[in-house]
Amino acid sequence: MKKLCLFLIVLSLLLCGCGKNNDPQIVASTLPVYEFTSALCQGTGISVSRLITEEVSCLHDYTLQVTQMQAVEAADVVILNGGGLEDFLGDVLKNTERVIDASKDVELICAHHHEGHDHAHDPHIWLSPEKAKLMSRTICEELSKLYPAHKDRFESNLSALIAKLDALQAYGEAELSNLKNRNLITFHDGFSYFAESFDLHILKAVEEESGSEASAKELIEIIDLVKVNDLSAIFTECNGSTAAAKVISAETGSTVYELDMAMAGDSYFDAMYHNIRTVKEALG
Repeated sequence: MKKLCLFLIVLSLLLCGCGKNNDPQIVASTLPVYEFTSALCQGTGISVSRLITEEVSCLHDYTLQVTQMQAVEAADVVILNGGGLEDFLGDVLKNTERVIDASKDVELICAHHHEGHDHAHDPHIWLSPEKAKLMSRTICEELSKLYPAHKDRFESNLSALIAKLDALQAYGEAELSNLKNRNLITFHDGFSYFAESFDLHILKAVEEESGSEASAKELIEIIDLVKVNDLSAIFTECNGSTAAAKVISAETGSTVYELDMAMAGDSYFDAMYHNIRTVKEALG
């Protein structure tokens, strides 16, 4: 009987052990941070999950669900984009000892002025392949400190990731080198780093959110900008509002093209290549 009890105890412990994953659990906030981290952790056994999976174009008013709060609190490491993007996490991070801020070595540019957002920095750094490289290096360095046994693997994975980002930058430079027009009007204030990367100029960025659509005065100003600069195209964001863009298009005859913030969806790289091809088609 004793032997049977002992056998059952050992068996139950083994079964519990099988169900428990002892590998580190990492939570990454958005698609780019998740994709860079997943690439770095390939072959290490470290589990990486993504916090925000909804199709969103901005996180100004984002609210965490209970399951997301629990995921953050249960994580061994939380990796953030940084630059103020994850302000919605607020107090949730208080109990998380290990937080990596991927924007640590990135020089941020000032966001366009919005009411209530004075002197804010633009956190959309992943839209620059060069800044995405800095983000990836920071994540690699911090993970190597936390998990030194995997340092060599992190660094070899980083080399492969950097090569992909270099290829993206080179492709964008080549495709967008001979545009007829390098001026953009965007209906989302998030493409400054993308424009900076490929020598484009944002004439006006309109931040349209539910309940704060562009004013009549702003619409008139944009219509004038489109006409004066002879713009044949204007750009919306695939998960954002298109109301003002449709008005401008109807008034000016300019075509509306759709860019991707590369913050949601399934692939950062697919979104970035789509943006480059879209700008070439629109302004080429």
